[in-house]
Amino acid sequence: MTPTRTEFEEELAALHNEVTRMAQMTNTAIKQAMQALQTRDEDLARYVINNDRQINALRYQIETNALTTIARQQPVARDLRFIIAVITIVLDLERMADHAAGIAKVAIEMGKEPPLKPLIDLPRMASIAQEMLTDSIQAFNTVDTEKAKIIITRDDEVDQLYEQVFRELVSYMIEDPHTVTRAMYLLFIGHNLERIADRVTNICERVIFQAEGKIEETPGSASAISLT
Repeated sequence: MTPTRTEFEEELAALHNEVTRMAQMTNTAIKQAMQALQTRDEDLARYVINNDRQINALRYQIETNALTTIARQQPVARDLRFIIAVITIVLDLERMADHAAGIAKVAIEMGKEPPLKPLIDLPRMASIAQEMLTDSIQAFNTVDTEKAKIIITRDDEVDQLYEQVFRELVSYMIEDPHTVTRAMYLLFIGHNLERIADRVTNICERVIFQAEGKIEETPGSASAISLT
C-alpha cells in the first residue's frame, strides 16, 4: 500500500518531536555537567556520563526513523532537506552530549581540589551555549532563518570568553608551574563549551539549508553545500 500524505506528515512531525526531545536531553546534560563541576558532585557527574548512552541510542533511533521515511516516502525538495537536516542535527546533538560527558569526567578528576580560580567565565560560556541551543531548535522547528543567523553571531561571545579564559590560565601556568594540572582541567572544560557552541552554529546552518537549499560557510563550518 502506498503511504498517504497524512502518514508522511505524521512521520515528519514525529521527527520534529524526537529532535526536540534529544535537544532537551542534551541541554540538561550540559546544565548538569556544569552543576557537578561547580558543586563537586561526583554522583551527578557519573549520572551525566552514564546518561550519555541514552542520548547516543536516541540519535541512532532518529537516524533510523529518518532513513526509513526516505525509503518509504521518497521525499523531494524541502521535505528531503528537512530529513537530511534531522540526520545532521542529531549528530551534532550527540557530539554536544559527548562534550557534556567530558566536562563531567573532568569534574570527577578534579575531585576535592580547590579551584585554581573562581568559576565565573566558564559558567557564563555554558549559559550562552545553552541559550543558543534552545533558540536553535526553536528556529529549526519554525524554519526561522533570521533567528538562525542571529544565533550564529552569538558564537563570537563564547569564543571571546574562551580566549579570555585561555590567556588567563596560561598566565597562571607561566607564573607557577605547579598550577598546570588544575589549569589544564579548566582549559579542557572551556574547550568543550566552545565546541558545543560551534555545534549549535551547525544546527543553525541546517535551518538555513532547510529553507534555502544551501549552507553558507560560516566560522566553524566545513564547507558550503547545495541541494535544490
